[in-house]
Amino acid sequence: MYQLDLPWLLLALPFPLLAWWLLPAHRETSASIRLPFFSQVAEAAGVRPTEGSVVARRTWLQIACESLAWFLVVVALARPQFVEPPIVKVEPQRDILLALDLSQSMDARDFPDAGGKQLARVDAVKKVVSDFVGRRTGDRIGLVAFGDAPYPLAPFTMDHALVETLIADAVPGMAGPRTSLGDALGLAIKMFEKTSVPEKVLIVLTDGNDTASRMPPLKAADIAKAKGVVVHAVGIGDPMATGEDKLDTATLQKIAEKTGGRYFFGGDQAQLASIYEELDRITPQDQKNQSWRPRVELFHWPLLAAMLLLAGFHSLSGVAGLFRRRAAG
Repeated sequence: MYQLDLPWLLLALPFPLLAWWLLPAHRETSASIRLPFFSQVAEAAGVRPTEGSVVARRTWLQIACESLAWFLVVVALARPQFVEPPIVKVEPQRDILLALDLSQSMDARDFPDAGGKQLARVDAVKKVVSDFVGRRTGDRIGLVAFGDAPYPLAPFTMDHALVETLIADAVPGMAGPRTSLGDALGLAIKMFEKTSVPEKVLIVLTDGNDTASRMPPLKAADIAKAKGVVVHAVGIGDPMATGEDKLDTATLQKIAEKTGGRYFFGGDQAQLASIYEELDRITPQDQKNQSWRPRVELFHWPLLAAMLLLAGFHSLSGVAGLFRRRAAG
């Protein structure tokens, strides 16, 4: 639609009439003929001289053109605009970082699916995590893989297709054979420092205890709490196992408790799916909608029309006067 951004400036339309009424034209007397003996000539002719003046009067055409030009100038000052249809932008209010354990133990084929078939841990995890990412349409998602050391695979992004592709291409052992849970928490904290959203959620998915970190996991959890990062821990593995394959349930529970998150144990694919359904309820999609309507400025068109109108009128008046003088001569 069309609108005036400053419609109150239309109050300036009667200003020329007010100026003509309140400020009368300046007049001054001037002798048209200078004769040293003018009074004697007038007395001899029996004429009594009077003061006179010649006032050039505007034609109706000139008044109409100048009035229309003034109207167009005032309309231009009021800034006519064409307002386009609204554009809506969804602004995420939450950043979710997924930290996936890709140590060598994730290749163990001891994870039962819904039909009882034994799958590799990483295959079951990738499917459930990918489905979780696909449901979080209003959140920015980041991805970290950790083994001997943590590696950022994807920054926080709304390009969920990219994150799903990276998850699908994840291979056990690509980050090293061991588990560095504490360092993964430290990397996540650094990634969250560059975000400005009000809610920061870290989901850690691991199947082993920490054997390679330089930063203790509980110390990293204290820092995460101070930075406002909520950590949800998902344990996959056998709590009864020993060594690298052992699931350190106590540490994961303390990490979640310290940061205000929750600990989940995924014993099979069904439990993993229910875990992410629960996380959907804990971290509901909360997003901010921003909308604006683009505006195209149109003030130059009435301004150009006013200039062309005045230029055309005075040009035609000059040509008409020239023809009249030639005809009279």
